[in-house]
Amino acid sequence: MMAQGSDMEQALTALYGEDQVAAVITLKVDTKEADRIATEISKFDVIQDVFLVTGDTDIVAKARFHNYKDLKDFVLSKLAPIPGIKDTKTLMVVTTYKENGATRVQS
Repeated sequence: MMAQGSDMEQALTALYGEDQVAAVITLKVDTKEADRIATEISKFDVIQDVFLVTGDTDIVAKARFHNYKDLKDFVLSKLAPIPGIKDTKTLMVVTTYKENGATRVQS
């Protein structure tokens, strides 16, 4: 994760402020631990969807947070300590075009 007070972190905080943040989190895990980790991640309220996938990533999770600080705190204090996670990437959603089968109207 980013260093405390980094330019990037300050920019993200300024950009997202107290606005709700949606994120897609990809995880690389020990293969033999994938089911356990996916199940554990599924228990968090902020997590909406969890998928075990093929390819460069093992697990993809979709999450919503009250604000950017909550997302950062979740990754550092909830995800990071889970044994078996080798790497995570957090992709913050900028614009949603379709979600849960419904097209979003762009203004």
